[in-house]
Formats: sequence, structure tokens, C-alpha cells
Amino acid sequence: QLQLVESGGGLVQPGGSLRLSCAASGFTLDYYAIGWFRQAPGKEREGVSCVSSSSGSTYYADSVKGRFTISRDNAKNTVYLQMNNLKPEDTAVYYCARKSRFCGGYYYRSDNYDYWGQGTQVTVSS
Repeated sequence: QLQLVESGGGLVQPGGSLRLSCAASGFTLDYYAIGWFRQAPGKEREGVSCVSSSSGSTYYADSVKGRFTISRDNAKNTVYLQMNNLKPEDTAVYYCARKSRFCGGYYYRSDNYDYWGQGTQVTVSS
């Protein structure tokens, strides 16, 4: 069964941290790039980050650079997104998605990804 499952979302105060997980089944995560996207109500889907398969190259949106870190654990077939110093504008549903091997210069375009998880809610509020 081909599946991506996000977890780790929740309610945190501004300045807090969350670690999101994207667990893959039915395919070998090592062969793919994995991106994180987010979508808030009334807003378009935004590319947040991406990690390539072989090179391990990482990419970040300007809005999260320096606060978020993407990583992969191929042994666990899982990609993580460590989110620090969270801000209210980070509130959104976060999705992980599969892309062919490399993130590339257009990693932020959702149409480059062929399979998506169901999402996990992140709410940043005091």
C-alpha cells in the first residue's frame, strides 16, 4: 500500500517548537525527494521545504529559513520537519509529498509531486 502519513502537529504557543514526521509505506523513501507544504484557510498552498534523496540537499522557503530544519531517516523510511520559534503565521495544515529523486529549482511547485499525505494541523496561538 502506497501511503504517506504525517504526524506531530498540535497547538503550541508562539516561540514554541514542533517536530513533524512523514512516514512512508509501500515504497522506499530513499529513492525520492520529499517536500513539506502548508495551507492555511483562505490561502494558497505554500511550499515550505524539500530534501533530495541521494544528495540530501535541502531547500527552504524564505519565510521559514533559519527556523525549520528538514531531515530524513532512511532506515525508518521517515522524513522530519523540525519547526522552532513558531509564529502565528505558521498556523496551517502541513502536508508531506513525494517527488522524483531531486527537489530541483522548482521544489515549491505542488504540481511536481505525485503523492500526498493527509496532513497534520499546526496551530500557533497564545
